[in-house]
Amino acid sequence: MNSRAVLIVDDDPFIRKLILTTLEGVSEFELHEARDGEEAVQAARAQSPKLVFLDIDMPRMDGIEACRQMRADATMTGAKIVMLTATAEDSARVRAEQAGADYFLTKPFSPLELLRLVAEL
Repeated sequence: MNSRAVLIVDDDPFIRKLILTTLEGVSEFELHEARDGEEAVQAARAQSPKLVFLDIDMPRMDGIEACRQMRADATMTGAKIVMLTATAEDSARVRAEQAGADYFLTKPFSPLELLRLVAEL
């Protein structure tokens, strides 16, 4: 696992840019991006990130399935996966936890909230 790699996965370029901008100025992370679940799984295999921000609702493969596939990969067992979603439904949280997610962040979130979460991890 690459202890400095962070993978940011969202089909919304604004959300990816918000997370990138928030993290690039205050950390020594290697920041990587993906636009959907399929790209996320491929990038996770290539980068072995320590931290993944993963949107739930995306085209081609949703975040729940991408999380499942990442958790099935032996190189990703120690990674922290933070699920991102615009819905606050309990069912989404339960599905994310069942897939192996560690944390759950509801959009919209503030950069300060994001930094606090990263500091905890």
